[in-house]
Amino acid sequence: MHGLLIFSGNNVYNLKNQCKGKNMPAIQMDHNQAQDYDASLYRADSVATPACQWEELSVELFERTGYLALANALSSQQVHDAREGLSALIRGQVPDYDQVQFEGLTSTEIDVLTPDQRELHVRRLIAFCKFEKRLDAIMRDPKLLAMVTKLLGDREPICFQEMALLKPPKGREKPWHQDNAYFNLDSSEPVVGVWIALDDATLENGCMHVQPGSHHHGPHIHFKRRDWQICDTDILGNAITAVPLDAGGLMFFNGLLYHGTPHNPTRQRRRALQFHYCPKDAKWTNEEARLALFGSEGKDVSC
Repeated sequence: MHGLLIFSGNNVYNLKNQCKGKNMPAIQMDHNQAQDYDASLYRADSVATPACQWEELSVELFERTGYLALANALSSQQVHDAREGLSALIRGQVPDYDQVQFEGLTSTEIDVLTPDQRELHVRRLIAFCKFEKRLDAIMRDPKLLAMVTKLLGDREPICFQEMALLKPPKGREKPWHQDNAYFNLDSSEPVVGVWIALDDATLENGCMHVQPGSHHHGPHIHFKRRDWQICDTDILGNAITAVPLDAGGLMFFNGLLYHGTPHNPTRQRRRALQFHYCPKDAKWTNEEARLALFGSEGKDVSC
């Protein structure tokens, strides 16, 4: 495999309010508010058992189910380093980094919190690898990249999106969706997501839920309801698998796999890293072409 390329700098979440008098990143707010939903959307019919060794991961199983889960993919030191790296970004210890998004409070309320309190209200960080070498090292982990390469059909990968998904205590749901609905990639191109647990991701605090094999259905219409999502009625009644992971475990998943996470009613945060990879030579398109496949409003469909 040749040197990995990285596409960074997603600026989707770019609402800024300066935090006067504090060495903190500019405030960005998640304006998708928590809403009630049918609890059966996340009533799992089965619970996945992660593989224990890298050698147990099967390309054939990935192609059939759309995902693979692995325990202990990261060492305890890597998990510690990742947590410390995220904390440094959140606390304003990294110059020029300002891609921290908060959930559940107004900017005025956040401004009076201590650094420890603020950290418990962060929902998401993006585009951080060029700022934080500990997180960059995980994105480039040789074993991870070797598996991604296999899952992309032995095509050289690039990482084109970096995210940290820090579902805070009482944090909201991420409704069912396909990640490819967000990417302006040609529909023929494969995408592999890697979701890495930095805390135990449990049935109680909002672990990943998937519909195995749903990637075979191709692009699905998405609607702006509780978020940019697949309509609830297209999820209800289908077989759902929960994928709990201990800290250091990970999940590879196809960019067309239906997946979502319920809200976190506990007092424990559920931190995770998420990287998206595609082939280096992948063909890119535009928003119009993407919405022709995934867009909803204006089509002859309803939700």
